Amino acid sequence: MKFAVPGRLGRFATRIAILFVPPYKGTAPLARLTDRGFIAPSAVLHHSDLTIGSHVYIGDRVTIFESRRGGSITIGNRVHLHQDTIIENGEGGVLTIGDGTSIQPRCQFNVYKGTLRIGSNVQIAAGCGFYPYNHDFQAEGDGVAKELRTRGGIVIEDGVWIGFGVTVLDGVKIGRGAVIGAGAVVTQDLPEGAVAVGVPARVVKMRAQVERDSSRDRRRAGL
Repeated sequence: MKFAVPGRLGRFATRIAILFVPPYKGTAPLARLTDRGFIAPSAVLHHSDLTIGSHVYIGDRVTIFESRRGGSITIGNRVHLHQDTIIENGEGGVLTIGDGTSIQPRCQFNVYKGTLRIGSNVQIAAGCGFYPYNHDFQAEGDGVAKELRTRGGIVIEDGVWIGFGVTVLDGVKIGRGAVIGAGAVVTQDLPEGAVAVGVPARVVKMRAQVERDSSRDRRRAGL
């Protein structure tokens, strides 16, 4: 892996390295072997303002794409981007991903106009979508205007868990340590430590309550 530098030689060295490990997530430990991390040969990185931290894992067919007038993309240390995830930005949209965050396969990040800030040690399950912008809706005429707008982007604080197939829309802040159930659509702010489910996502309990309930159940079971 020490020869897996950008360019044709680096891609060749990476292809040799992956011959000796299992496929799919079996390649993830290779990111720990060098500060440069691991970028799969099939990944596509087309961006003029991309910063990648140390020991980052970028899996098979991950795409990072800059559309017109894209802002910066910053990926922190030890971030994992698993296969078929797509990150696309344009029209000034800015994305930051904090240290230790893990993004599972087939997630979609369309970062236009607004800012999408993902904190550290966030866990994002497969098939999630993030959209920190909106289209203008016209009262008359063609219906949807080409002009995009934002209500302030998206902020996901440290330690959040996001379940399978969750959609997070513009103008939302998800507080530290919150948990979002599978299939939820997040349209409004969620407080720190909340457990939220549904469409639209609503708080059903707090994590402190979940921990108290679990302790009670363990006592009843004599554990």
